[in-house]
Amino acid sequence: MRLEITGLTKRYGKQAALNDLNLTIHEGGVLVLIGPSGGGKSTLLRVIGGLETPDSGTVTLHGERLPVTESGLLAYRRANGFLFQQFNLFPHLDALRNLTLPLETVHGQTPEQAKATAEEALERFGLLAHAHKRPAELSGGQQQRVGIARAVASKPRVLFLDEPTSALDPEMTAEVLELVQELAEGGQRIVLSTHEMGFARAVADQVAFLAEGKVIESGPPREWFENPASEHARRFLSKVLRYL
Repeated sequence: MRLEITGLTKRYGKQAALNDLNLTIHEGGVLVLIGPSGGGKSTLLRVIGGLETPDSGTVTLHGERLPVTESGLLAYRRANGFLFQQFNLFPHLDALRNLTLPLETVHGQTPEQAKATAEEALERFGLLAHAHKRPAELSGGQQQRVGIARAVASKPRVLFLDEPTSALDPEMTAEVLELVQELAEGGQRIVLSTHEMGFARAVADQVAFLAEGKVIESGPPREWFENPASEHARRFLSKVLRYL
């Protein structure tokens, strides 16, 4: 993954969610964003994913500048996949229709093509037997897997995941993390934020530590976890790793 971010700033009123943020990634398929709550991880994901427009700064992903026109952003979003903290499944539709609807309306597939694509994705994630269940009939882990299946069904260039296990219990968390790791090992490019440090260390090619709207430091996970350069990162790790 090649990603270059320069001077990125995003404000909500007087609050700077991103504050002149800079980040350069030259290689690796999985970038994991780590840091305290409120540090800017979710906002950065949404900006890189084309869902939020920055106030200033530039984002270049795989050699292409993030579009600034609405039509350009729409095409950019269609090329990528998203799964954020809420599952955002349509509650009145079954699992299969939750996949086929965006494939038809956003990606232009025929109903027959969309059904075949959706069934393939559900089968890949062990969900085909639950295809005709509505979200309320599924467990939290199953709902999240349906959300991931929907995000990857269109074969996205990059999959953006914002705290994909934040609403799950430990058993379901492990189930979803194994699925994400499987996707990464299969070559899916992923940018995700997480508080699961063991998972981050295992799956990331690069980690970026964010706090106060800036990337404090970044690098390969082995180096960062074993020898963080900043005092801010050392304090963070001492807290989150204390009981692991």
